[in-house]
Amino acid sequence: MSRHGYESGRLELPFVGISTFGKRPYEPDWSKIEADVAVLGAPFDFGTQWRSGARFGPRSVREASTLFSFGHAGAYDHEDDATYLDGDVRIVDMGDADIVHTDTEKSHANIETGVRAALSAGALPVIIGGDHSINIPCIRAFGGPEYAGPDFHVLQIDAHLDFVDERHGVRHGHGNPMRRAAELSYVTGLTQVGIRNVSSTAKEGYEDARAMGSDILSVRQARAIGPTGVIERIPKGAPVYVTIDIDAFCPSIAPGTGTPSHGGFLYYDVLEMLQALAKTHPVVGIDLVEVAPDYDPTGSTAILAAQVLLNMLGFIFDARACI
Repeated sequence: MSRHGYESGRLELPFVGISTFGKRPYEPDWSKIEADVAVLGAPFDFGTQWRSGARFGPRSVREASTLFSFGHAGAYDHEDDATYLDGDVRIVDMGDADIVHTDTEKSHANIETGVRAALSAGALPVIIGGDHSINIPCIRAFGGPEYAGPDFHVLQIDAHLDFVDERHGVRHGHGNPMRRAAELSYVTGLTQVGIRNVSSTAKEGYEDARAMGSDILSVRQARAIGPTGVIERIPKGAPVYVTIDIDAFCPSIAPGTGTPSHGGFLYYDVLEMLQALAKTHPVVGIDLVEVAPDYDPTGSTAILAAQVLLNMLGFIFDARACI
């Protein structure tokens, strides 16, 4: 609790101090990470096909996350009668991967290096994007010796399928990450939820996705079976990597994104899926992408992103404590 200020005699209100994620300690030396969770910023948005601006996502989500740091350890949820993220869960902020302007491959390589550092430390990597192309190096990092765990499933919560193979020579943009993930030997399958309306992927892409092991659900289909029903479609007990595109949410509550799509999820649609997942499947990694704060002067999109991440981490470590 001292790291939050009470024992040092400081109140540490949310608007005071440096905006690390959740006001947790900053660890710039990636060889010295000692934590259960390591948060990495990936401020890269060269992969976008319409509105840029997600490069400012990590900074905005970090600032928004301070709203949930009031100087006491953990957050008590009266509905669940549980205190989440108490002092026993060690979270550090690694800062950002270095981005080389106009160079996708070098920037992605730097992001991969950061994720590998988190894995090497035995921490759960949590990556804040950036556009959805940053998922490519994140998933690629699990192919190295730093990850000794089993093969895993990918849960994508998103408005868009992101299963384009190649478009005008581009294979590592924000329309490609799920195709690149499906090609990896250690990714056992994908559950793609929230996919809707006018898509960036043609019909052939949907056919390819299903042929390569994808289970695709729209928002309406997901609501028809409920959050638990969605998670029950994931192979029982399989480790899961979770990738959340903020445009999975309806732009009425998350306008701050580059490619908004109406008809999206509301907060509890997603929160209850994540809680159900944490109870039944081990989570090996998380990324949250496509927050572009300049399109939302209210700041509510970044607050939503921070709240989702913090709650999800709470669910994960509460479930681990119950094992």
